[in-house]
Amino acid sequence: MSKRTSSGLTHDSPAMELELPLLAPQERSQRSRSGTIPLCIMHDSGKPSPTTATNTTSPTIPPKQQAATPQSPAAAAAVSGLDPADDEDETDVIGDLMGHYGKWQLLMTVLLSLFQVPNTFHISSSIYQAANKDFWCQRPAQLQHIPVAIWRNISGSVDNCQRYGGIDWSQVGNDTTLPSEWKIPLEADRKMVACEKWEYETNDNVGNTWTSQWDLVCEKEHLKNVAEMFFLLGVATGGIISGYLSDKFGRKTMLFISAVLQTIFGLWLYICNSFELYLTLRALLGLVSVSVTYSGLILAIEYVDGKWRTIAGMYNLFPLPISYMIISGLAYLTQDYQRLQLCIGIPGIFLCFLWFVVPESPRWLLVKGRIDEVRRIIEAAAKFNGRQLPADYQLTPPTQESSSQDVTYLFRSSYLRRISICFFCIWFTMNLVYYGIILNMSSFGGNVYLNSALAGLVEIPAIAVAMYIITKVGKKWLFCATLICAGVACCCAAITEGHADLLWLKITFLMMGKFTISAGNTIMPVYTAELYPTPIRNVGVGACNVAAGLALILTPYLSLLNKIEGHLLMTLLTAWSIFGGFVVLFLPETAVRAKAANQGGNNANANASAAKQV
Repeated sequence: MSKRTSSGLTHDSPAMELELPLLAPQERSQRSRSGTIPLCIMHDSGKPSPTTATNTTSPTIPPKQQAATPQSPAAAAAVSGLDPADDEDETDVIGDLMGHYGKWQLLMTVLLSLFQVPNTFHISSSIYQAANKDFWCQRPAQLQHIPVAIWRNISGSVDNCQRYGGIDWSQVGNDTTLPSEWKIPLEADRKMVACEKWEYETNDNVGNTWTSQWDLVCEKEHLKNVAEMFFLLGVATGGIISGYLSDKFGRKTMLFISAVLQTIFGLWLYICNSFELYLTLRALLGLVSVSVTYSGLILAIEYVDGKWRTIAGMYNLFPLPISYMIISGLAYLTQDYQRLQLCIGIPGIFLCFLWFVVPESPRWLLVKGRIDEVRRIIEAAAKFNGRQLPADYQLTPPTQESSSQDVTYLFRSSYLRRISICFFCIWFTMNLVYYGIILNMSSFGGNVYLNSALAGLVEIPAIAVAMYIITKVGKKWLFCATLICAGVACCCAAITEGHADLLWLKITFLMMGKFTISAGNTIMPVYTAELYPTPIRNVGVGACNVAAGLALILTPYLSLLNKIEGHLLMTLLTAWSIFGGFVVLFLPETAVRAKAANQGGNNANANASAAKQV
C-alpha cells in the first residue's frame, strides 16, 4: 500500500482515519430537490461512495479521500462493514436507485442463504460417517453361530486387534457349541497374531461407516481423523484464497463454479471405493465449500447497503442450525455413509440452476467498469421493488488505485499489534470450541442423532439473540460473556463425565455451551471487521483465518483425548473458552467509534481513531 500524506498507514501512526465523502440522508434529499443527479463513484474495493453532479459535470474524488471497503477473503469481513451507529449514513447511490432493502434484496439474499445448506451438510457429515462401531476379530465360517462374547474369550481377543494363533479352528465342527469355559491348548496360550479381518455390530443404529467400509480399526483407526482433517484442511486453505478469487473473477462466477464443483465432488464421494481417492476428494470438497460460503456472503451483503449489510450477512447464518437438524434426520433414516453422501450431494444440483436467477454484484461490476450490466440489474431491481428511476442517472467506475497492503501492516503500531494478536487467539479458540463440540457429538454419549438435532436447535435462538443485541449495545462485554459462559458450561459437563445416571445433565450443559458459543461465533466476525481499519481489513481477517484453519485441522483429533482420560476433552474446551473470554478484555469497545466521531477528527485518541470504520 502506498503511503499517503493524509490518510495512509505509517510506521509511527497507531491509527488511521479515512474520510469518505458520503452524503447524509438529509443532504441527499436536499440535493435531489435542487435538481442534481446522483453520480455513483466507487473505489477499487467494490464499495461505492456517492457524490453528486450536474447534468454536464462530474466531480472526482481526490485519491487521498478514497477508501476501500473490503471484499474479504472470509465470511467474517463479508458480514460486517460498520458500527450500527454509522450505518444510517453509509449508503450509496446504487442503493438510492434500486432501494436499500426491498423485495428484490430479500428474495436474492434468501436464495443465497440456501447455499449454506449443502456446506453445513458436508462439514457435519463426518459426525455420522466416521462414527465408532463395536468390532471384533472375524470368526471362522464354521463358528459364526458362537456368541461374540464367547468368541472373544476363546480366541483371546481382549483388544479386538489380536487373537491366539497356532490353532486349527477347522477342527471345530459346524454343529459344535463351545461352552464359555472352553480352554485353549497350553502350547498356544502365549502366541498372539494380528487379526486380518473384522466383523462389526449391525444393530447399533449407526450402520455402515468409514470404519466398517475400510476396516479403520486398531493401527488404522487414526485414518478416520485424517479423513476429517483433510476436509478441514481444504476449508482452511479455501478461506485464505477464496476472497482473492472472488475479487478477481466476480462473486457470482466464483459462487457457481464452486457450487458445481462441490456437487461433483460430493456425488463422486458416493461412488468412491478407494480410501486414498476419498481423502483427496474430501480435501477438494472442503476447498470449494468454503468458497461457496464466502462468495455467497459477499454477494448477499453487496446487494444491500447501510445497516442492512450487517443484518443480511448475519441472517445468512440461519440455514446452518436448520441444516444440522436435517442431516441428523437423514443420517438416522439412511444409516449408511454412502446413502447419506448421496442425500447431501443432490441438493447442490438444484442450487446450480439459480445461476439464471441470481445476478452478479452490481457494485463489483461497477468497479470493473461494466456499466451496461449494472444498469440492467438496477433497472430490474428497481422495477421489482416498485421504485421509479431518474431518467438520466449516471454511473461512473472508480479510479483504480494501487495498494500494497501485506501482513506486516498488522504489526506496525501498538494498537494493531494488540488487536491482531488478540484476534488470532480468539479465532483459534472460537473455532476449536465451536467445532470441537459439533464434530465430537458422537463421543459425548447418548443418542448422537438427538444430540446433533438439539445442538442445531439451540443455535437458532442464539443467532437471533446475538443479532438483536449487537445492534443495540457494544460487542466487547457480550462477546466476552459468551466465551466465559461457554467455558462454565463445558466445565459443568466435564464434572458430570463418567456418571451414567447424569448423562441427561451432561447433555444439558453441552447444549448450554453450544448456545453461548454459537452466539459468540455470530459476534466474532462482526467485531473483527469493525476493529480493523478499512485499508487493512482484508489482510487482518485473512490472517485470522489462518489461525482459525489451524484450529480446524486440530479439531478431529480432540476425540482422542477421551481415550487418555474421560474428562480431558471437556476440560480442554473449558480452558480455551475461558482463555478466549479473557483475551477479549484486551480489545477496545466498538462503541468508541461513535464517540470519536462526535469529538471530531484528528484530536480523537489513537485507539478510537484506529477503530473508526469508513
